[in-house]
Amino acid sequence: MSPKRRREPRFSIVTPVYDPPVDVLKECIESVIAQDFEDWELIMVDDFSQNAAVPTVIAQYAQQDPRITLIERDTNGHIVAASNDGVDAAVGEFIALLDHDDLLVPDALSKVADAIDEHEDVDYVYTDEDKVGEDGSTYGAFHKPDWSPERLRGQMYTSHLSVLRTSLVREVGSFREGFEGSQDHDLVLRVTEKARRIVHVPEVLYHWRAVAGSTAVDIEAKPYAETSGIRAVQEHLDRLGIDATAGPGAEPGRYSVQRRLDPSRRVSLVIPTMGQSSLVRGVRRALVVEAVRSALARTDHADVEVVVVHDTPTPDAVLAELREVAGDRLVLVPFERPFNFSEKINVGVCHSSGDRVVFLNDDVEAISQGWLEQLVAPLDEPDVGLTGAKLYFSDQTVQHAGHAYYNAGYHHPFKFWTRDEVGPFGELVVNREVTGVTAACAAMRRDTFFGIGGFSETLPGNFNDVDLCYKVRATGLRTLFIANSELYHFESRTREARVQEWERLAVVSRWGVPDEDAFTPRAVAMPNLRRVQQLPDDLFA
Repeated sequence: MSPKRRREPRFSIVTPVYDPPVDVLKECIESVIAQDFEDWELIMVDDFSQNAAVPTVIAQYAQQDPRITLIERDTNGHIVAASNDGVDAAVGEFIALLDHDDLLVPDALSKVADAIDEHEDVDYVYTDEDKVGEDGSTYGAFHKPDWSPERLRGQMYTSHLSVLRTSLVREVGSFREGFEGSQDHDLVLRVTEKARRIVHVPEVLYHWRAVAGSTAVDIEAKPYAETSGIRAVQEHLDRLGIDATAGPGAEPGRYSVQRRLDPSRRVSLVIPTMGQSSLVRGVRRALVVEAVRSALARTDHADVEVVVVHDTPTPDAVLAELREVAGDRLVLVPFERPFNFSEKINVGVCHSSGDRVVFLNDDVEAISQGWLEQLVAPLDEPDVGLTGAKLYFSDQTVQHAGHAYYNAGYHHPFKFWTRDEVGPFGELVVNREVTGVTAACAAMRRDTFFGIGGFSETLPGNFNDVDLCYKVRATGLRTLFIANSELYHFESRTREARVQEWERLAVVSRWGVPDEDAFTPRAVAMPNLRRVQQLPDDLFA
């Protein structure tokens, strides 16, 4: 049956079809018919289904509703070919992608239409989603971040429901052969490279059916998808000129991006200290010495400067050890004023010479080889203003995986999750945009640092990094959590967490009361409560 041409509707819903259970197919079609927004067409491309009832059922619906079109292929071309037949036949302004066994909620299209109506330059809209079981019950809601290009490189997080401007889909070449299993990811990467505006609708508008053989049930159900996904991400990186290699991630459906740092970049580590020592794993160590030793040992980058801003009480023996470890890379900056973390960092940056600066607490220990390269290299993207590492307590639980600002507070989401846990929806193992990062290990371009005025010295102890992150965001730059830059942070061993109310109020008065975080919805921003009950009290400091 050839496609019917009709006036241009708002949405062309494209659904490739191959041998779904007939009752499931009917539910899918009826979820479209039930939309409270009526300006749509549904293009169902039957990819030579073996069950003759499948095209028959579609044809029956098409006879009842002129908005439904059946295209019957005479050979089985698989999902890319079938999807492209639907794209070719589409006459709508936007294409909405719907799998043959999934469901739209009744107001899905109206909510997307509302989002499009707010801005005339919208080219891509995605929504939240959940799963629907065989008994019809829904579960596993995925409350997604706002537009996060870094996360899309590590995970096809936008997925369902995806709505793309038809002209742009055709401009980038529609779906591509050879990317089966990750064809949607590849298409969205190419579309978003050119999209003028990308909008997230933070509501569950799509039910992803969980049936045997579906990736909704088993992410490893389509092993070929990983190869296609890695290739899609690699070609995306190459198109954008990002010097990096895509590879398999911590679990199926996740991808790693290993960047290469330009060897000509001078990187300055700026470390405030008073030279204190502490027991770590039963051994007393001069914390700043071991921080510098591990930082240099676990990077292959040659041009690294170490700027240590040290208080007067710092023991001479510690300074001597630093000279031994860092050699001619070391710049010692005496600091004789009362403790002010912000001022010490600002002074250190002023004494540094690198075009990239890394803020580093003296109570850290680098774990991952290449931690510095992965942390600093993303700053070559001009719209990245700040990056932050993944930090662990000494017991291998997460201390920092990005900040989240919501519910009138400033939070460390995923605190106390274990090092081997991937987190909800892969939050802990993919690089991604975040609202903020801790200054215990963070990196910036030198010009960005001075452009925003550095750290606010009116915040000497707490929330100075929160304020810094707000300033970065106010300039329109992105802040990234870098999951593959890993360090220990022995925070509880060096200071007590005494937060003064005036410090919080100072940030609130400047930036307002945080309500909902754009990148870490509160539904997933939670500590591992099982671990919290097991940890010693000193780890909460």
